[in-house]
Amino acid sequence: MKILKIVAVLFGLMIAVVLIVGLFSPKDYHILREVIIERPHQEVYDYVKFLKNHDNFSKWASMDPNMKKEYKGTDGTVGFISSWESENKNVGKGEQEIIAIEEGKRIDYQLRFFEPFESSDKAFMTFESLNAYQTKVQWGFDGHMGFPMNTLLLFMNMEKMIKDDFETGLNNLKSILEN
Repeated sequence: MKILKIVAVLFGLMIAVVLIVGLFSPKDYHILREVIIERPHQEVYDYVKFLKNHDNFSKWASMDPNMKKEYKGTDGTVGFISSWESENKNVGKGEQEIIAIEEGKRIDYQLRFFEPFESSDKAFMTFESLNAYQTKVQWGFDGHMGFPMNTLLLFMNMEKMIKDDFETGLNNLKSILEN
């Protein structure tokens, strides 16, 4: 009985330490990747602004070609929503909404994940003309993990976990537009 009490106290202390650490741990993370595409700026922007085209280059879309997709609104405009549902746990269920457009320069998205976990984060893509035939595209993601889940950020490198997916998507985009 005494050993059980000691184990219970130690377990309680471990939980308390994790919760206290979580109070002071970062809750936000940022991921940014970029690619140079050998195409004029307007051509690149005009392709990417349509969320339906993201299915052609996004790594996540290629993970389940049979996922259920639905669209609401006018693609390429603020308020357009692309939703998905997949039985593949790496894809899950969620939606992406265009929430702001700075014509030719930047598009902001709200990502809402429903399964396998609930989360709401922001992503964006920026476009910069380097010369008449080169465009720099940046793809960024701003994530948030609330207390006490933010403690996981101390043990997980979110950039390392997600960056390859962004790089794959950007390289797919480059390949599509340059061929």
